[in-house]
Amino acid sequence: MGLWQLNADTLARSRFVLSPFAETFAALKLLHLGVAAHPGEQVWLREHLPSYRRLLAADPVTGLLLRAGLGRAWIADFLSPTPRDREPFEAAVARVRAVPPADARANLTVSLPGPLPAALERDDLPERAARVLEYVWEETVRPSWERRRRVLEADVVARTAQVSQGGWAAVVDALRPGRTRWLGENRLQVNLHEYPPREISGAELVFVPVTPKSGWVSWEEPDRYAIVYSCSGALADRAAHAAPASLGALLGPARAGVLTLLGSPMSTSQLTAVTGQALGSVGRHLRVLLDAGLVERRRAGRSVLYSRTAAGEVVVKAAGL
Repeated sequence: MGLWQLNADTLARSRFVLSPFAETFAALKLLHLGVAAHPGEQVWLREHLPSYRRLLAADPVTGLLLRAGLGRAWIADFLSPTPRDREPFEAAVARVRAVPPADARANLTVSLPGPLPAALERDDLPERAARVLEYVWEETVRPSWERRRRVLEADVVARTAQVSQGGWAAVVDALRPGRTRWLGENRLQVNLHEYPPREISGAELVFVPVTPKSGWVSWEEPDRYAIVYSCSGALADRAAHAAPASLGALLGPARAGVLTLLGSPMSTSQLTAVTGQALGSVGRHLRVLLDAGLVERRRAGRSVLYSRTAAGEVVVKAAGL
């Protein structure tokens, strides 16, 4: 397994960072895979996958570059520079464009299972990678960035509240279940790959949420390390949150939709971002559900998280969910 060794101070100083570039790279990975993890991704892929495939069909070299760089076991490092706090997309993609061509080719030999194809023995690979990332940003991410950002911010609020309750170790275990784990004795498991441990004590460690079902690690040795993970409030289409008609008839469609989302704790800001309802509307629905005993709330640090009660679970299950 991949292990990072770090002292308690390094973990205590770690923080969450939002990155439009990481969100764009996660979207590129989703387009490359072409397989949705939930209905919201299915809708997104139906809208954007055909034009993405036409783009690569017209540019076979870039298509080959992405197939080589987005390997199953390892991502070519130059494609995913380590996120930096408050870095605009344009600044991050400029870092991709500035990678020396020899370094890009060397990165590809790591992500590929075999030798580098002759068609990739060229010096414009960083420029080609930057151009396709700019396309994904402009055409598929930027138009919905504000909504994505609200979902990501809500995830950070909830995770930060978890830190105040269970410490960083509990949060790390939940970031990428089965992949990230705090093993004790200053050991952080970051993936399931068999690589030598890395000593990162004293470096900057950041956790970066993205809305697609994706995740990876990156670093700029020896100063900066990042774990990118899929946030808890997935950017699903709003139709995917529609409650069964019977539950909607009982509670009202919007209120029933809020109840169905609360199978795991969420804050009001998360519910607002995911449902698209106004903050005041979400607050009124939560008040009614609280008074009815169908949801409960608890304070976690500066945040308030809501989840279904046992009675709420019975109601949702009776409706067929």
